[in-house]
Amino acid sequence: MRSPLHTSAAVVGALATVAALVATAPPAVAADARDVTVDVLANADVTLAGDTVVTVPSGTTTYDGVFRGQGTLTVRGGGTLVLSKDSDFTLPKARRRQVVRTQGGNHPYTTVGNPDPPAITVERGTTLQYGTGGGTGLIGHFPYDTPGYQLNQLNVRVDGTLRLSLTRTFNIGTISGSGLVTQPRSMWGTLDLAGTHPFSGVIDNGTGMAVGRPEYPVSLPNARAILNQGSWIIDTPLYQTITLRQDFYQREYGSDVNVHSRPGSKVVLTGQYSYSDQGGDTNPSLSDPDINWHAIAHQLNKRGTNIEGADVQWGDGTTHKIFMPGTKDTVYINLHEAGGRRSLLTFDYNGPVTLGAPIGGGKYHDTLAVPGAGDVVIAGTKGNDVTFAAAQYYDGSTTVQEGAVLRLGSAQGDGSLLTGTDRRRIVNDGTLVVRNTTTATSLSRLGGSGSLVQSGAATTTLTGTAVTYTGTTTVKQGTLALKDGATLANSRAIRLTSAGARLDTGGSALRVTSALSGKGTVNGAVTNEGVVTGGLTVTGSYTQNDKGQLVLADKPLTVGGKVTLGGGLDLSAAGTATATPRAGTAYGKSSASTGTGTASSKVSPATGNTSAREITVLNHTGDTSTTGTFDKLREGAEVKLADTVYRISYKGGDGNDVVLTATAVSPSASAHGQASSGSVTAETRSASAAEGGAFGWWPYVLAAGLLGGLLVPATKRTRGGGRRRGGRHSAHGR
Repeated sequence: MRSPLHTSAAVVGALATVAALVATAPPAVAADARDVTVDVLANADVTLAGDTVVTVPSGTTTYDGVFRGQGTLTVRGGGTLVLSKDSDFTLPKARRRQVVRTQGGNHPYTTVGNPDPPAITVERGTTLQYGTGGGTGLIGHFPYDTPGYQLNQLNVRVDGTLRLSLTRTFNIGTISGSGLVTQPRSMWGTLDLAGTHPFSGVIDNGTGMAVGRPEYPVSLPNARAILNQGSWIIDTPLYQTITLRQDFYQREYGSDVNVHSRPGSKVVLTGQYSYSDQGGDTNPSLSDPDINWHAIAHQLNKRGTNIEGADVQWGDGTTHKIFMPGTKDTVYINLHEAGGRRSLLTFDYNGPVTLGAPIGGGKYHDTLAVPGAGDVVIAGTKGNDVTFAAAQYYDGSTTVQEGAVLRLGSAQGDGSLLTGTDRRRIVNDGTLVVRNTTTATSLSRLGGSGSLVQSGAATTTLTGTAVTYTGTTTVKQGTLALKDGATLANSRAIRLTSAGARLDTGGSALRVTSALSGKGTVNGAVTNEGVVTGGLTVTGSYTQNDKGQLVLADKPLTVGGKVTLGGGLDLSAAGTATATPRAGTAYGKSSASTGTGTASSKVSPATGNTSAREITVLNHTGDTSTTGTFDKLREGAEVKLADTVYRISYKGGDGNDVVLTATAVSPSASAHGQASSGSVTAETRSASAAEGGAFGWWPYVLAAGLLGGLLVPATKRTRGGGRRRGGRHSAHGR
């Protein structure tokens, strides 16, 4: 090392400045720390022999010497110190404590336990720069045989700024402090960010950083933010989960977060990758979140992620701030196959989030050049409610776990999924809601135990025989259509909840094996093998076999085609059914009260001539006659509801409606049975028995408990046109 006595006269003025800085500088790491500022300003090599301090004058000082020996180095003073050559020193032996272990057998990875105290400290307000844009200028000591990379033994505390102006791959040990670690843009070096870092400041990636590799894990439990202006490349060892909780920001076009993982490993990202228009490098932030959703000049807010055969999870169930907010104009998301592995992307939030961009598989911004190679999962976390507001373009499966919701379409845009092959299937064990406004969508290979809700104005079409989901089908508005053999035979209930709700059978009969209810329209034929509730309109034929049951709600079932009856009639859940009186008669109602798990019914007496009151069960608007009868209810059979007796006719109304006409009030409400809490008994007798025939009375016990919550209250509706003749539905009959 050269003596300070040999310092050239060119640095004399600078030394005076340094003296002033030293007088006001914060205290060194140790009271007896040696100040080597004069040597540094003279570009003299420095041999450390304990704690050492450099006080940097304002402006930029380039140091062409090297540090060696044993000790620590603290850089302070407020200026910038640039190192042009590599330096190598060590901590004193008494301060070395960290344990470096390589494990993993044939797939080795390295970890550091109990890290050494910092060997280099950059104080607040001061900048230390490694390198001048070339390959040298790093402070490091590399005694470890670590596979895949060189672990730096010298740890660093950054409370000011550490600038990494190097064009090689390097490691800077364990980072602590609260300042800024920054790499200039277009500086084609790579920082190996290995191990667990207590650093609580900001990391500014200007070009490229390797955040974990198969040879080492990474953890940043306290880092405040990542300013990503290049490629942030995440990888993992085998069977490791890497979780990064930081918000990511970018200020320049084209930055990305690229994720790799090994078999059995996962990368969890719980923050948000956002544009930044304020706060500079040390406190990046966005003034208005809406900026993420609209392209700005020069596409400065365009950013993306490439998932390379990795298992990636956005969110950990504790947030509902989506990782990639934006549209196709501001973000891109690519799923690729790598190493023979397809990608997996899981959404795990505790509230509603919206994905406004498509998931594709192209190269960088050209995301829709090819489909994405991977699968998507909506995790079954309570409150997880994910909306896809763009046409998705990945060719894998979509799984909605129990308790989760996936919505296609929102105010930001319509959504869709690629389906149609065994790989492109939907496993819905939660709730799938389609609410597109203008873009019709088609879904096939839809299975699982979950529910489907059609709630948009645009048509949703289910295609193919692999539509097998078993949950409830609900049409709130718009049209749900069936095509190419698709059925709802496995759906536990079908509900049309508004007058504008439409279910299109696609030319085949809708086979009802559980329950069909509501107040919308089934466009096509219906075969009832379960329970159909009045209030609906069926434009085609209606067939009720011996397994089926028709339930009278507050409106009749309206059928436009051929009607063939079998099975049962249930009046127990009649709700408030408006009875249409004949001319000169009074207005009557049938009302129902509901107990726990059961239903009961009675006919409320009306003023005037109650014997002429009628209740329409099935409104047949077609030209054909109604054929068949309900089980044990042939033409003219009488049905007793509480204290009123009704006679059934399959030729009522205008000639082919199924109606109940009140004939008399029973002298005793208990003469032939009462409604009970467990079931409802409606007594019937045949026409001949009413006249003293041999059949007598018999109980007709209705299993109201089977109906449970299937009925949807409906408002009064009027009959449409197309009537053939008079009757009670025409002015002639009133």
